Amino acid sequence: MEIRVCIGSSCHLRGSYDIINLMKSGIEKNNLEDKVNLAAAFCLGKCGDGVSIKIDEQVISGVTAENFNEVFDTYVLSAV
Repeated sequence: MEIRVCIGSSCHLRGSYDIINLMKSGIEKNNLEDKVNLAAAFCLGKCGDGVSIKIDEQVISGVTAENFNEVFDTYVLSAV
């Protein structure tokens, strides 16, 4: 599984580095290091919607620290 977290200007201002850290923690906590490749990306085209992440070919926007666990459970844990 490939996960990209946008670090473009808009997402950066909305907390993308917090999302990267939460993603790293979630991957480690669930022992997914061998199944998930996490990286940064520039502009995923959803700048007005909040922090965007791309999981394989699906873009999820509006990711926040508050909804991160729901997003992680729905799009990462359920897919691995």
